[in-house]
Amino acid sequence: MQALRYWDYYGMTETFTDLYDKSLKQQSFSHLYDVITSRENILLAYRTIKTNKGSKTPGTDGNTIYDMKKWPEEKLVMEVQRQLGNYRPKKVRRKWVDKGNGKWRPLGIPCMLDRIIQQSFKQVLEPIAEAKFYNHSYGFRPLRSTHHAMARIQQLINLSHFHFVVDVDIKSFFDHINHTLLIKQLWNMGIQDRKVLACIGKMLKAEIDGEGTPSGGVPQGGLCEALHKPPYAKYSVMQSKLQNAYG
Repeated sequence: MQALRYWDYYGMTETFTDLYDKSLKQQSFSHLYDVITSRENILLAYRTIKTNKGSKTPGTDGNTIYDMKKWPEEKLVMEVQRQLGNYRPKKVRRKWVDKGNGKWRPLGIPCMLDRIIQQSFKQVLEPIAEAKFYNHSYGFRPLRSTHHAMARIQQLINLSHFHFVVDVDIKSFFDHINHTLLIKQLWNMGIQDRKVLACIGKMLKAEIDGEGTPSGGVPQGGLCEALHKPPYAKYSVMQSKLQNAYG
């Protein structure tokens, strides 16, 4: 609900709803860049990032959300727009997190301005992607959680008498994402603004500090990771305002 209030405050609800509706009708989008770089969308991205606990974690430039708070709104908007004019993301900070089973998960932490830029993209691309996905998938989707998945499982047990759960995990999935196939997938979903796809390509190729430029994979931890996570869900306001916000 907090996200919906932010949408309304910055006047983006109607825009996101329109994107969802058009995507549902299989329309394509070739002029998304202006929406992504609009003042309202950038300020919404900043507000969203500001509420994230990770905003206190510095990237390779050492800046956190506290540094960004010193900027007037107009300076922030103009700097994001200027950066995207010839986008070159800064190095991504590498951090290793213990998975608790003797293995380590690599995280990629972009610089603060790059996180705001990625969030600006995510906000606009998400409703387009959301319209494409299967209604009964629950991972990494707006307004969905493990509780929704468990309720669905219980329903299948009660109504269809299914009693088996298959647990499948793709080993090192994020480490082996094919950048070319990912961009093609976005194109096939209707995201056909070449300037937007070029910026996403640069996000994917952002140099990882101490490791160099990746030829594949996406660092877990950056918002760009959300571009290829498994399916979101069908919204159409909350799955009444948001399933009104998104159709």
